Amino acid sequence: MTNFARLQRRTLVDFEEETLPGVVLGQRHIPVGSAGCYSPGGRYPLIASAVMTVATAKVAGVPRVVAAAPPRDRRGIHPPQLWAMHRSGADEIFCVGGVQALAGMAFGLEDSEGVDMIVGPGNAYVAEAKRQLFGRVGIDLLAGPTEIMVIADDSADPAVIACDLLGQAEHGPTSPAILATTSERIGRETLVEVERWLERWPTADVAGVAWRDHGTVILCDDPDEMCRVTDEIAPEHLEIQTSDPDWYLDRIRNYGSAFLGTHATVAYSDKAIGTNHTLPTRGAARYTGGLWVGKFLKTVTFQRCTAQGSLKVAEPAAVVADAELMFGHAISARLRLNPEYFPDVHGHA
Repeated sequence: MTNFARLQRRTLVDFEEETLPGVVLGQRHIPVGSAGCYSPGGRYPLIASAVMTVATAKVAGVPRVVAAAPPRDRRGIHPPQLWAMHRSGADEIFCVGGVQALAGMAFGLEDSEGVDMIVGPGNAYVAEAKRQLFGRVGIDLLAGPTEIMVIADDSADPAVIACDLLGQAEHGPTSPAILATTSERIGRETLVEVERWLERWPTADVAGVAWRDHGTVILCDDPDEMCRVTDEIAPEHLEIQTSDPDWYLDRIRNYGSAFLGTHATVAYSDKAIGTNHTLPTRGAARYTGGLWVGKFLKTVTFQRCTAQGSLKVAEPAAVVADAELMFGHAISARLRLNPEYFPDVHGHA
């Protein structure tokens, strides 16, 4: 996770460039001053979430990272979860969960000051707390129940598809699990394999309910329709189990994270492979990606302008300002071009 975040950070480059004679424009990536990272601990204490939030913030250069997770079995934070927070670089760790944790990090906990932004997954209450806190603090995204979509052709293995659908469905009884396929055989055999898996599935009490209420199989006429269906759904996790995964990767636009080929599974991303698993749900992949190192950075710009530069831009700026009826802006521009244009500015008669 840390290594992948570092690779992402390298793609964000500070620069400055002379765009006109005497005009230099630039950008800088500045980490937020502090971040609060929440790790759920209800049905499942999410160890990987602690790493993916805290470590990513630290790679971005956030100087102060506050981590929080709920107590488990009245014995404090789940020990592996606590260790993951510590090893990932958390500066402060609080044993508090849910809405209280988010409010505490936003407004301050005991002698700990409030943070600038809050990130991390959670249940519907956590999502609503984020929504209400947004504005006072920044947030990563508003995430709903986790989702998986598998697209498959006749080359796929129905048992593998069924396993991956149920694997993600175990997150909760409202988690959608969707298969889109160009093969009626694959669709029908996957339905059979799901039932076979459920007979011995360790979390069937959760995954079975999710599949019953939110499981879907979509039969598509051709690969192009499968791409259109995928973009309409904009799934959080997209597994591409086809003979040519790259063909689909080149054409599909809306997804949180994609998994190419039979050996790429959501479970790897959720737990260990290095990409971040805090991702957009409920169609939000149409307009945003998930949590990454760039979320903790503010991309800011700066300008340098000499007298030579003013000769290039002052009058165009003033003309635009005049057209907008913003005459004060026009004065500001023309003053740089010719101070004598407004003789009384410097106390002259």
